[in-house]
Amino acid sequence: MSGEDQSIYKSFYLFLGKRKYELLLLGLIQHLFVGIFVLDFQFYVRILWPVNMVILAILASGLFLETEHWINRFKMPLFVAVILFPIGLPFFGEIDGYFVALSLTYVLFYLVLLVQVFRYMIRPSYINIDLITAAICGFLLMIEVFVFVAYMLVHLDPGSFANVDLSNPPSTFTDLVYFSSVTLTTIGYGDISPVTHQAKLISSFFGITGQFYQVLLVGVLISKFTSRKNS
Repeated sequence: MSGEDQSIYKSFYLFLGKRKYELLLLGLIQHLFVGIFVLDFQFYVRILWPVNMVILAILASGLFLETEHWINRFKMPLFVAVILFPIGLPFFGEIDGYFVALSLTYVLFYLVLLVQVFRYMIRPSYINIDLITAAICGFLLMIEVFVFVAYMLVHLDPGSFANVDLSNPPSTFTDLVYFSSVTLTTIGYGDISPVTHQAKLISSFFGITGQFYQVLLVGVLISKFTSRKNS
């Protein structure tokens, strides 16, 4: 690698580390809500989903630049897996268990990111833009986890949820993003609802978790604000 290439890499490395939460937030937003602008399902499955995951994996890697946590050992294999699964979807998507394996991998991926974000949130004794952005990322990561848990349920039992469009993966994903969002925010429109007892209990668990996260977040922000004021 030439000196110029090293300089570019170092600059990108520093930028990624400095703006990791803002970049992760952008990555999560584009992954969850890009369907607002893209209506071509074939394009979404074959091109956009793999590209989305490459972008998200790169932006999320900033969370691991300054830590020696044990979870770093699993970072690279996990990032490679979340990129390869959507690439293989057009070729292996009809194989039994493919979507279940995809969903489990994505649940683990987003849980790892959520742990990293939460570890940061409880560490600083002050409030800044990184803390606010990390808090938003935490909530979006909870939505991602819920989406792929629900995705796994749908492929194990298509009747797990009422009124979910199962005609193609992007439509199913969009419906589950919507359902997960209104459940975690306790809006609960009721147009999509859990049917099986597993789906009901898991939806209840995530609804409670969403409320707990909000209460915990308020407590963290108040404690840091009070600590800063006392200082």
